[in-house]
Amino acid sequence: MEVTAKSEDLIGTADSSSEGTVQGTQLLARPMLRPGGVLEAVPGLIVTQHSSDGKANQLFLRGFNLDHGTDFLTTVGGMQVNQRSHVHGQGYTDLNFLIPELLESIRYKKGPYSAEEGNFSSAGAAYLDFVRVLPKTVAEITMGQFGHGSILLAGSPKIGKGNLLFGIKFMKYDGPWDVKQNLHNLNLITRYSQGSPDNGFEVTGMAYQASGHATNQIPERVVNSGVIGRFGSLDPSDDITTSRYSLSSQWARKSESNSTRVNAYYVHSQLKLDSNFTYFRDFPIAGDQFQQRENRNTVGLNSAHSWFGQFWNRQMENAIGFQMRYDNISPLGIFRTQEGAFTVKTDNNGTLQSDTMRRDIVNEYNISFYAENRMQWFSWFRSVSGLRNDFYHFDVASNLGANSGKASANMISPKLALVFGPWAKTEFYLNGGGGFHSNDARGTTSKVDPNNPTIPIQSVTPLVRTWGYETGFRTGIVSGLQSSVSLWQLLIDSELLFIGDSGSTEATRPSRRSGIEFTNYWNPINGLVIDTNLSLSRARFRDANSLGNFIPGSMQRVASIGVSIDKNNWFGTLRMRHFGPRPLVGDNSQIGSSSMLVNMRAGYRFTEHIQVSLDVFNLIDSKPKDMQYFYSSQLRNEVTPAADRNSHPSEPRNFRFTVRANF
Repeated sequence: MEVTAKSEDLIGTADSSSEGTVQGTQLLARPMLRPGGVLEAVPGLIVTQHSSDGKANQLFLRGFNLDHGTDFLTTVGGMQVNQRSHVHGQGYTDLNFLIPELLESIRYKKGPYSAEEGNFSSAGAAYLDFVRVLPKTVAEITMGQFGHGSILLAGSPKIGKGNLLFGIKFMKYDGPWDVKQNLHNLNLITRYSQGSPDNGFEVTGMAYQASGHATNQIPERVVNSGVIGRFGSLDPSDDITTSRYSLSSQWARKSESNSTRVNAYYVHSQLKLDSNFTYFRDFPIAGDQFQQRENRNTVGLNSAHSWFGQFWNRQMENAIGFQMRYDNISPLGIFRTQEGAFTVKTDNNGTLQSDTMRRDIVNEYNISFYAENRMQWFSWFRSVSGLRNDFYHFDVASNLGANSGKASANMISPKLALVFGPWAKTEFYLNGGGGFHSNDARGTTSKVDPNNPTIPIQSVTPLVRTWGYETGFRTGIVSGLQSSVSLWQLLIDSELLFIGDSGSTEATRPSRRSGIEFTNYWNPINGLVIDTNLSLSRARFRDANSLGNFIPGSMQRVASIGVSIDKNNWFGTLRMRHFGPRPLVGDNSQIGSSSMLVNMRAGYRFTEHIQVSLDVFNLIDSKPKDMQYFYSSQLRNEVTPAADRNSHPSEPRNFRFTVRANF
């Protein structure tokens, strides 16, 4: 494993100061508690969890609590991972199907400045892909505390004119929770490829299954009073079962005058999630547990063609692109349950409530076009300008006829990047553009509250406009040091959201986020890399309201530092991650606590074929909270609901030992 900085090549090619690429060798050097942790390689991005490790992670970036992925686009092998109109949350991004050891790279961008990106990309985007060929076949066994164990086997034998990449990984994990997680994951990947990424093709099949119990966030009052411990549960029947199967293909051709790239994919996914966040607040006898269930089929196509030429003797590239995606979700349902079984319940008013909170069949598709021009006007100035058009159509058949219907919307988004330099290995950037995120299809057609059909509600706008602006610079003027600074702002017209946990819609207000990011990669000597990031942000609603103008969950400060070394057969990494306090309610009267975690990896390479490593997570055994919310809940022995902080702790210090063989 070669440890080097990889930012230098971006001078002369990057369109903004905040974009970058992380190579697979750099990812392999990072200790990762869970697969979704690969996204923390994106500077300023935080990955946490409020429930089972079988569930999509919580993401934070640029003053956003991105929930499970809204406003951050993620693709794997050309397949968009964000699931729109998802039963648990808009833009749900579950990366547990990844085998991180097989990733080739992560290419990331921030802000809505590129014509290539549309839905969910206002805060940023990450493009992940797997390797085509492994240098050698890999066998890896990991054992750790809290019942952790995993086995990986991967290789890429030559078949005909190409290579067949295969990978299979099995993982089990109980976690530190009082109710054992009993999580079991099975991940499979096969990829046949010929040629190169620019002139070749590949066909990839993937399969993933997982199941386990879930310990969700719990009220801090029950921990402080000693009723249960930090790792306890108030409903041990909460659990998750999920699966994902996909088939994708990519084809590319490139010559001196043009290039073409086409990607098509099919994904089938299922989710059954039992959760209870409020216990006996709404249903004092049977409890408040509910089940979210969906069965989804997705078809997608992405294509782009570029022409290389000259205009007034200046280098120019023109590109056009077409993207489409169709989702069929049947059923898409939220049901009242008790210990995982559908249950008719009596609420606090003595009213008998059906076991079905909401059940829908959703068909949603988009057709998108974009055009982009790249122009090298002078040796010290180049521009990238683009225009994107997105058309969305929603078709909802609900168990309540009043909430059935169709809706359509169109969004045109201009994009612009101006790049000045390089002077003394330094470039300066100005960026601006329009973006959007779609709302849940169910919210676009809803007319009545699904929990009380006598109450009318307002349908939400299908597509929510965002505008982003950024300026910054990137420099390599100091030998071995690559630095970038970005100053940014993002405006959202109205954060209109569908609340998947309750099956209703909620319209929030116009917002403004702004901030600054400072990122460094330093390679002082061969085999040593130090990377640092500091991200500061401010998030506020733009209108006056008695509830306050703070946006709940918006982190104000994120910092990280990592040291990686590879010398004389020894290799290791030490990483610190910090996020600061954040408002939990609009008036800032409740503030979430800050967090600092330190993770470590140390390893030794006996030969080119055998190596061992030890990962230590939460090295200093701190007791931060991964997630915090503020809302009311009611325990069985409580007379009335109590508003409280509800938190999910970070895992305590734990060790994992890995033996890796290459042959």
